[in-house]
Amino acid sequence: MPFNRTSRIALVLAATLYPALAYAHVGIGDTSGFAHGFAHPVSGLDHILAMLLVGILAFQLGGRALWLVPLAFVTMMAVGGALGIAGINLPFVELGIALSVIVLGAAVGFEVKAPVALAVGLVGLFAVFHGHAHGAEMPATVTGLAYAGGFMMATALLHTVGIAFGFGIGGIGRRVGPSAVRIVGGVAALAGLGILTGTI
Repeated sequence: MPFNRTSRIALVLAATLYPALAYAHVGIGDTSGFAHGFAHPVSGLDHILAMLLVGILAFQLGGRALWLVPLAFVTMMAVGGALGIAGINLPFVELGIALSVIVLGAAVGFEVKAPVALAVGLVGLFAVFHGHAHGAEMPATVTGLAYAGGFMMATALLHTVGIAFGFGIGGIGRRVGPSAVRIVGGVAALAGLGILTGTI
């Protein structure tokens, strides 16, 4: 059983990091863009919470969702990032980001067993908003591909941390573990409300 869990986490990590790792092999000039992109998702509480929650949700759903849900987020975030880099306006970006924390936190908190297709669609929708925010704030001095590779890698790592957190807490015990994960989801949802109302 431990081997299966480790294998699944490794598979998720490989699947979500592969595109970003390809962008990481860049020249000196592009390295700055990669660093800027990597720093962006981890510089805001809203991004961090949403991406960790995606990983925790994937853990809760299990099965194919363990890799499909994070992969959907990273993929659609790249689409949103491309829109932002291209200067294409997307309405309600900040609202969408705040709602992603609330909705994903509530889904984790209530341990919603949504169909995989629904979960993939939901996180994919939210990912577009997160990606657009990353792309729109790209410094003019860096290249798009390196910058995108950076924020994709940071996002994939946060997803992996979320999945690992789920497995780690779940290993505490059948009673305590799931409850702890749900509490984390509830606290994150409340934080999302704080972000939405501007109190955080």
